[in-house]
Amino acid sequence: MDDRTYNLIGADYPGNRAEDVKNPGLWWMIGFLFVVSFLGLFSLAPLRKVMVMDYKLTYPSGTATAMLINSFHTSTGAELAGKQVKCLGKYLSISLCWSCFKWFFSGIGDSCGFDNFPTLGLTLFKNTFYFDFSPTYVGCGLICPHIVNSSVLLGAIVSWGFLWPYIFQYAGDWYPADLESNDFKGLYGYKVFIAISLILGDGLYNLIKIIAITIREMCKNSNKQKDLPVISESSDGESSKLLMEQKKQDEIFLKDRIPSWFAISGYVGLATISTATIPSMFPPLKGYLVLCSYIIAPALAFCNSYGTGLTDWSLTSTYGKIGLFIIASLVGHDGGVLAGLAACGLMMSTVSTAADLMQDFKTGYLTLSSAKSMFVSQLIGTAMGCILAPLTFWLFWTTFDVGSPDGPYKAPYAVIFREMAILGVEGFSELPKYCLALCCGFFVGALVINLLRDVTPAKVSRFIPIPMAMAGPFYIGAYFAIDMFVGTVILYIWEQMNRKGAEDYAGAVASGLICGDGIWIIPSAILSIFRINPPICMYFGPSVSD
Repeated sequence: MDDRTYNLIGADYPGNRAEDVKNPGLWWMIGFLFVVSFLGLFSLAPLRKVMVMDYKLTYPSGTATAMLINSFHTSTGAELAGKQVKCLGKYLSISLCWSCFKWFFSGIGDSCGFDNFPTLGLTLFKNTFYFDFSPTYVGCGLICPHIVNSSVLLGAIVSWGFLWPYIFQYAGDWYPADLESNDFKGLYGYKVFIAISLILGDGLYNLIKIIAITIREMCKNSNKQKDLPVISESSDGESSKLLMEQKKQDEIFLKDRIPSWFAISGYVGLATISTATIPSMFPPLKGYLVLCSYIIAPALAFCNSYGTGLTDWSLTSTYGKIGLFIIASLVGHDGGVLAGLAACGLMMSTVSTAADLMQDFKTGYLTLSSAKSMFVSQLIGTAMGCILAPLTFWLFWTTFDVGSPDGPYKAPYAVIFREMAILGVEGFSELPKYCLALCCGFFVGALVINLLRDVTPAKVSRFIPIPMAMAGPFYIGAYFAIDMFVGTVILYIWEQMNRKGAEDYAGAVASGLICGDGIWIIPSAILSIFRINPPICMYFGPSVSD
């Protein structure tokens, strides 16, 4: 929404008005973050038991963090724990060294290195089907259930294997053929909105299911609950030991309750403050629009937290686009761009912090930590972020030419999001041909697939894919689906050869892979700050060029 982005798009670009500009300011950014960042923490706090205990969502990063923490503090099963710690340390070191090794070949730009290795050939590489040697996603594949990884791969095959190539054939008919790859009037519009349709179909179905089950149980005064079909549990000789451990985790997790009235009143109070203050920062974004955003935000926060629990992907920007398009289209030409961008920030903040909190609750559950302490810590961390994030941004904004195509910090998404807001002002009629029809079809399809999972016998439903997991590749690409499927294949073979060993060490291996790759982010960021670039660009192309 700044004037640099306005000038990059061009004053003659249709819908790009000089009035829809608000330049960054340190104090208003800090104030904005304080009034929007805490609502996500209160929005899903009443559902923490449902998400973590009843539905047993994996939250791979949270699980990996818990495994790392437990490895330093375990007091039971000392022999096995010691072996798990060594295993975790071994694969953490391997992952860290591998990430460092990859950096030397990653060059400058986005087309170099092992992250762009055409392992399945150049033709499939163009459709994002390749293994990018990411320890994080292989680790996620080791942690996530087989049905989740298979669903992600199926989503990649349906979208990048069939749907997008089919739509691409109609370039020039369904949409203009000369558009850029990130233009919402082209193929990119199909990718984003069809992914959103799948996500909303699955998320809203399960949210309604939660409400229906809760009401039914309250009427029947019963504590029985139905699980979402995410993980099927089996009993074996070690089940009693596992049940005792789970019982202890349940007791500690529920010991310090976060009262529902506190979470609801906190959300309502913060929403009231935000509704009163945000219009003074962004006059086109009226108070009633802010209020409407906060009414639908918990539903979207649930969808994002559910998806994060399944695949470890927090599609925050996707939900932000929903708020952007809705608000921009409602406000119209007179300030719709600025209002849409502000609503996007509001929505992204809410759904992101909700997913992060649930991820931390999962870590706290597995490490026998107090849920109330986790919640308070998250509040403190969020407050620190509301100050440190704007200060960090302001440092870069005043020191570098952020957003310049020729500078070190190009900020390409600034242009993309402003063009999205302009498109939202023009209305959904500006979307490419048949886009809305396809969205409706995939939304209904997600509902039907979830219904089939609930009504079919368990021996059948366990093979029915999960729409939420399928949605990620539609928007992101197929590469991470390949990585996760490699992880699930490794786990499957390991289970067939040595089930006990897989049960004991798969979590440690996965945690080591994820943590090692994550730790490398710190030295990589330091190198970037000092403008030290990788010395080699490893690039792959056809042997003969036409």
